[in-house]
Amino acid sequence: MSNLIIPTELLPDDGRFGCGPSKVRKGQLEHLLEFSASVMGTSHRQAPVKNLVGRVRTGLADLLRAPAGYEVIIGNGGSTAFWDAAAFSLILRRSQNLVFGEFGGKFAAAAAAPFLEAPDVVKAPAGSRSEFVVTEGVDVYAWPQNETSTGVMAPVTRVVADPNALTVIDATSAAAGIDYEADQADVYYFAPQKNLASDGGLWMALFSPAAIERVEQIAASGRYIPEFLSLKNAIDNSRLNQTLNTPAVATLLLIENQLDWINGCGGLAWASARTLESSSVLYDWAESVPFATPYVTDPEHRSQVVATIDFDDAIDAAAIAKTLRANGISDTEPYRKLGRNQLRVSTFTAIEPEDVRQLVRSIEFVVQNLGK
Repeated sequence: MSNLIIPTELLPDDGRFGCGPSKVRKGQLEHLLEFSASVMGTSHRQAPVKNLVGRVRTGLADLLRAPAGYEVIIGNGGSTAFWDAAAFSLILRRSQNLVFGEFGGKFAAAAAAPFLEAPDVVKAPAGSRSEFVVTEGVDVYAWPQNETSTGVMAPVTRVVADPNALTVIDATSAAAGIDYEADQADVYYFAPQKNLASDGGLWMALFSPAAIERVEQIAASGRYIPEFLSLKNAIDNSRLNQTLNTPAVATLLLIENQLDWINGCGGLAWASARTLESSSVLYDWAESVPFATPYVTDPEHRSQVVATIDFDDAIDAAAIAKTLRANGISDTEPYRKLGRNQLRVSTFTAIEPEDVRQLVRSIEFVVQNLGK
């Protein structure tokens, strides 16, 4: 099937639809080329890099509409590092972890640290989401806003019934692509490889005053916390516009340009409308043809930024993905651990909605010509 040639008029202008790392815009690469010589290879304790960190923190605060008292914190590592850091620095005794995909499960595993009580894990059937249950003894309620593995999306809603607990949201594939109200979470954390269209090496988060107070409380308790996983270290360094270790400077430059672009176009509301438009193209198409269907059956649970589309058993989705890749359309393969006959397509903010429409046309062409 990789020998099938898709007509040029059906191809998207940019064929990158990966769920992470995501498409990086040309403007970001030009920004990186123009400004990299002034900051890369220089001390991260001096003004040029510190000013870059400061601009990124300000841009994120603007994008997320940070309420008074909330702070943007940046740390070394990615989401995996943050899960461990949260176990050491955010959870007092016990967390409740909603699991409806890979990332939720990994945070739950990190929360099973030997110095904490076993987490209350609330799982959902594949392709749906679980809901929090107010539970005595839980001091952190945690779930993903969007699961990259399954294409399931969940609302960001503070657990108001338990005012002493923190609401902690994994926004890795949602931040800068799905709208939300910042005051509904105490910690809204993410890695920048998705809607921020950047590289790895950093995690970022918006912390509420209550979350900062919790970090300070645990840091003063005498609990052993590795320096690299100390959220107090991350907070203290972020207030100085730096990170504990040298940050990924190229990543920061890519983020800076992406933030300027999104904020200049209308901010989070604009980005959310754009990803909703793109994902709706895929879902509406899948519901209109006899050989495909959205994997997530409940429309309210469907992600705006990661669309998972199942195919009839008579059609080989792997052959479709292979043919698309041979024609310059990359990374539409399903998440490896789901093991489904499906395509997974990102509709992150950097992706043009018209390119998604062209992708659909390309898929239809491949399906019509399977076996010919």
